[in-house]
Amino acid sequence: MNYENGNLEGERLLIEDSRDRGRRRWVIVAGVVLLVIAVAAWLALRGGKDAEAPAPAGDQAPSVTVVVPGSQAVARTVAATGSLAAKREMPVGVAGEGGMVSRVLVEPGQWVKAGQVLATIDRSVQTQTADSLASQINVARADLTLAQAELERAQSLVDRGFISKADVQRRIATRDAAAARLRVTQATLSEQRARNARLDIRAPSPGLVLTRGVEPGQIVSSATGVLFRMAANGEMEMRAQLSEADLQAIHVGSSAQVIPVGEKRSFAGRVWQLSPVIDPQSRQGIARIQLSYDPALRPGGFASATIIAGDARQPELPQSALLSDSRGNYVYIVDAENRVRRRDVTLGSVSDDKVAIAGGLTGNERVVQAAGAFLNPGQLVKPVTPKGR
Repeated sequence: MNYENGNLEGERLLIEDSRDRGRRRWVIVAGVVLLVIAVAAWLALRGGKDAEAPAPAGDQAPSVTVVVPGSQAVARTVAATGSLAAKREMPVGVAGEGGMVSRVLVEPGQWVKAGQVLATIDRSVQTQTADSLASQINVARADLTLAQAELERAQSLVDRGFISKADVQRRIATRDAAAARLRVTQATLSEQRARNARLDIRAPSPGLVLTRGVEPGQIVSSATGVLFRMAANGEMEMRAQLSEADLQAIHVGSSAQVIPVGEKRSFAGRVWQLSPVIDPQSRQGIARIQLSYDPALRPGGFASATIIAGDARQPELPQSALLSDSRGNYVYIVDAENRVRRRDVTLGSVSDDKVAIAGGLTGNERVVQAAGAFLNPGQLVKPVTPKGR
């Protein structure tokens, strides 16, 4: 009996001991799980902070060159497009009675002087008329000479009583009539010669021949219309289309650079006239930019222009400081805590090595001059200012 009780007590102790070991095992497992979770959370938190500012603090922060751009007088520009044309286009036609064209002496693209003959019209009939009038002048001059001689003889005889004063007066009248006929004939000849001269189609002023619309053998008259078109003095212009706001920004005398389509060169010009009216449909006006002659400037061609509208004070940065992405253009600035911050900017005029900042900067910021692509927002850096700035 006592043996059986002892066995039961031993079995009970063994069962209780195994249960205690199971509880301790679960406590240890739970502790390990909690420790793993805590470590994972700490690593995740540290990883997020490292993503924001991966650079080490203190002396290990990278050195970056910064510039304070300030503000400079920067030329404000206006972009425009338009067509090329002669500044003063001169249509040339028939000034006289016309006829059949006998010769055409010039070609498009040729320079001519004022009064130079461009084409001639057959004048065989007019030449005969002029010769006839010249002969009539000789007859009238002979009649005048004879009348004058008779008058002088009569005046020498009147004192002797051989001729009356009435005869002398008749001879004076005959002499005066002969002189008048001579003057009329001379005037008629001058008129005919002037008409003949107008049969030559001449350049009204020096310039460049743009078009030719006549050929030998063609019958022309004052109703024919334009035979040649010329650019006075060879001066060209670009007629730039501008919006109302841009037209207000520029003025007569503003300089401009014009680039014709297909041409790599730019041509310097100057605004010489602004349109006094605005087109009610397009809400645009015309700025006429005067250009010196160049074979590349062909009237009727298309061109683009950059017009200097005036000066504005804007920060200027080296092109190495500019970055861009899908959000637009930006720069990195260094704040008071020496951390990198992104700043979106609007670009102004661009030169070979400088970029004007039209918006986004005041000019007092410390801007990262280069290597911005290797930085991240929030990163701690050691700013270095170039010598001489």
